[in-house]
Parts: sequence; C-alpha cells; structure tokens
Amino acid sequence: MDAKKIYAFVLNPWVIIGSLGLGFLVGTLWPQQAIGLGVFGDIYVDLLKMITLPFMVSAVIFSLQRLFREGGTGQLLGRLAGVFLAFSIAVAIIGALTLLIVRPGENLSSETMKTFGEIVGNDLASSDTAMSLKGTDEPRKQVTFSEVLLSLVPANIFSALASGDTLKALVFAMLFGLAVGHVPSRISDGLTHSLETIYHSCQTLVRWLNFPLPLVLFCMSAAQLGKTGVGPLQAMMQFVVAFFIASVIIIVAAAIIIWRRSNNSFGQTLDALRGPFALALATRSSATCMPVMIESLADRLGFARSRVELLVPLSVSLLRVGPVVYYVCATLFIAQLYGRDLTFADVSIVMGASVLAGFASAGMTGLVTVSLVGMTCAYLGLPFEAAFILFLAVDPICDMLRTLVLVIGNTAAVSLICPKPLKI
Repeated sequence: MDAKKIYAFVLNPWVIIGSLGLGFLVGTLWPQQAIGLGVFGDIYVDLLKMITLPFMVSAVIFSLQRLFREGGTGQLLGRLAGVFLAFSIAVAIIGALTLLIVRPGENLSSETMKTFGEIVGNDLASSDTAMSLKGTDEPRKQVTFSEVLLSLVPANIFSALASGDTLKALVFAMLFGLAVGHVPSRISDGLTHSLETIYHSCQTLVRWLNFPLPLVLFCMSAAQLGKTGVGPLQAMMQFVVAFFIASVIIIVAAAIIIWRRSNNSFGQTLDALRGPFALALATRSSATCMPVMIESLADRLGFARSRVELLVPLSVSLLRVGPVVYYVCATLFIAQLYGRDLTFADVSIVMGASVLAGFASAGMTGLVTVSLVGMTCAYLGLPFEAAFILFLAVDPICDMLRTLVLVIGNTAAVSLICPKPLKI
C-alpha cells in the first residue's frame, strides 16, 4: 500500500469516528489504564502547535505581499467583512432556533436534576439559588471593547510568539506583510523565497503528522473519558444533543456552500474536506487545521492559492462561528434550566452578545472559551457561575463540535470570499 492510499485511509471519516468510539469504549471500561494514554495525545497536539505560528506568519506575510502587488486588496477586505458578519449572524440564528425548538433545559427528570445538584453543589430544582457567604463578592469581570482592542496589539512580537498568542502574531503578520508589499521586489525577493520555503515545509510536516491520526484520536478520547466518567455526560446529554443538532446543521450548510462554489461534485467536495474534518476532531484546535484547510481549498478544490493563504488565517482567528453558536446554545440552556421566560428581544440580545463574545474569544482555547458564556449570561442576569461546572464536565465533546463548526464553517466562508475556480 503506497503513501497516498495510507493517507486517504487515516483521513477516512469512518476510521476517525471508529477510533473515537473505540477510545470512548476503552475509557468507560478501563478508566485508570485509559488515563495513561493521554500523554500520546498531548505530545501530538504540542507537535502541531509547534508548526502553527511559523506557518501562519509566513503564509500571511507572503500572501499579503503578493496580493498587494496584484491589486484588489480593498475589494477583498470589504467582501471579507460582509461575509464574516453574515456568517456570525446566521450561526447565531441557527443555534437559537435549535434551542428554542428542542428546549433541552426544560422538563428534566428528577434524577437528572439531582445529578445537577450533586455536580454543582446546589439544588437547581429549588427556587432558592442564592448562597450566603461571608465577605463581599468580587465584581464580575467584564470584557470591555478597549480591552479587546488592546489584546490585538503586540507590544513585543517575540513575547507574543513565545507565549503562542495567535491573534497578536496575526496582527503583526498583516502589518508586516503590507509593509513588505511596499518594498521594491529587488530587495524583498530574498524574504519572499524564505517565507515560501517555511510555508511549504510546515505543510509537509502537517501531512506527515496526519499518518498516526487514528491512533492518537483513540488515545485522547480514551484518556478524556477515563478522567471525567460517564455521569456528567448523562446529566448533560440533552444539551449535548441539542448542540450536536445545531452543529450538524451548520456543518451540512457549510459543505453545501463549498460544493456550490467549487465547481466540483458533492463527493469530491466531501473528499476534500476529509483532512480538516479529521484534524479538527483529533486536535480540537482550529489553528492547527490551517495547513490542511489551505491544502483542501487550493489543491483539491481549485480556489486561488494567493487568496486562500491570506483568508484562512484571518478567518480562523476572527470568524469564531464555533464559539458563537456555543454561546447562544449555552445561554439559552441556562435560561431554560432556571425557568426564565425569554422574549424575542431577550433572544436577540443573547445572539448579539454571543457574536461579541465570539470576537472576544479570538486567540482563546478550551475552558477559557467556555468562561465567556458568563459574558452573554450577564446581559440577562443569569447565574452562570453555578452552571459552569456542568459545561466544564462535557466540554471535551463540545470542544470537538465547536472546532468542527469553526473549521468547516470558515472553509465555507473563504470559498464565498474567493472567486469561483474555473472548471477543469
């Protein structure tokens, strides 16, 4: 079996899902032994993170320089802003409609409510949700617009690179790429060739790291379920199912958009999305999926590489469709859990706050992303602190869905911004 067939096999969705299911089974039956497998997943994710920043910086600088010399930068950025806004609103509406139709936080069984009470250390079934503590409560930390702006500016680019701050590195790369575009070609050609070498080397490394993907996914899923157990998952099952439904709707819609834009058959489109789909499931990191997203769009679907190499890092960093739909679903679930009746205006506020929280989540991962649900709950006066541990317990599964929505959704957004490829 040659390397191409092996590569296609390890990225087969059924192989990925099978590895995930087998890992969950092992984590359920032998939790203590499964926890020890987590080290392989940690090493794998660290190897991918090692590649992410040099890949993103070289791709953005190289593509911006080329785009500036070809012209049309202003028109491209204007279209980008429109698509980003439309996608953010669309996923927020899908999330809200799903939660309002499925209503996972209502009519829960007494056993489920008892489990909730055990997890959060409070009785959510009672009407008394206040706790009396000595001393004064610290004011809730709010993310202001000025803080968001300050988080974009890299005071020290080497410090940002060392700490893995993707958003600040992206801002530096964009500004530096625009500046390099103004430098005469006879001076900047050496840098251009160096950046292109780094870019292609990083893509090659990611392709090599895809080969052990099913084994790594098995180890990661087994270790995660070995740590958390199945109790929290059973208690939050209705929320997970509702969020899964919203995520599937968005992913299917995104795949259809890519298909209609790519001038390929639907089967070819799904085949091209194997890489991003598999890597998003395995790593739960949208940044590490950028090389395979670019490969899928440019090499497999035929979109202009000069546009794709610029737009993929921008979309992954700024178009946070995964967190946006999660914030909408989580906030409405908490409202239903506490029996809060919501008006149309309340739901609209939740959607608008979720879009803002999604932008604020740029550069964040994991549980830090989940904590911003408190920002959306604050607009309705909902007590997120007590429910935080509930979302913490099922976040490994929700994080997979968030990353899948972000990666496939952003791939669709880039396909809308780029010109349609010509039929071969």
